[in-house]
Amino acid sequence: MMDNNKKGKLAITATCVVLGIMLAVQFHSVKQFRETTTNERVEDLVRRLNETEKVKNALEEEVEELRKGIPEEAMKKEQQRLKALAGMTPLRGTGIRVTLDDSKQGGKLGENANLYIIHDEDLLKVINELRASGAEAVAVNGQRLIAISEIRCVGPTLLVNGVRYSPPYEISAIGDPKTMEAALKLRGGVTETLRFYGIQVQIKHENELEIPAFKGNFRYNLAHPVEEQEAGI
Repeated sequence: MMDNNKKGKLAITATCVVLGIMLAVQFHSVKQFRETTTNERVEDLVRRLNETEKVKNALEEEVEELRKGIPEEAMKKEQQRLKALAGMTPLRGTGIRVTLDDSKQGGKLGENANLYIIHDEDLLKVINELRASGAEAVAVNGQRLIAISEIRCVGPTLLVNGVRYSPPYEISAIGDPKTMEAALKLRGGVTETLRFYGIQVQIKHENELEIPAFKGNFRYNLAHPVEEQEAGI
């Protein structure tokens, strides 16, 4: 019986020793793997950082070379041109003034009275026609219109760039006066339709017309420029 017990204990001891050795070897292997992996990652990160630094330095040198190659006066002119396109500076040139006022005639019995007063869509039709015929800058009652401008009805008045106005409404546009007037006076066009309901439309040519700069705030909270690479340029 003692022999059997001794044999059993020896077998258990041997098994425990083997398991211990196996665990020790496994632990050492895992530790080595982790150290190797960490070292490789560090080396990779250092390599990438060095490459990024080289690219950054190359771009900075390229920007500096471009700056040296462009005369300061040319840069100022380009800045002024871009500001003008964005509506940030006043503009002056030949153009026309279009004045719109509500109808003085009453509608027929049972007819909708709204047909005889000016709405936001009436102004927008005139403005779209002016732009389509080459208007380079447009303002309504002194409010410069840009990409984020809005014109909307508030009762019998209109909001332009968030400012309330009552009729008459004066639309100023810089461009070729004859071309713009011809576009507005097309048969069946916008002015003919307005006059049908008694809306008063006056068009005057101006040799020296001034359009003010945009007075509101630029609200680009969600929109952001697209990089050239991203846009496929």
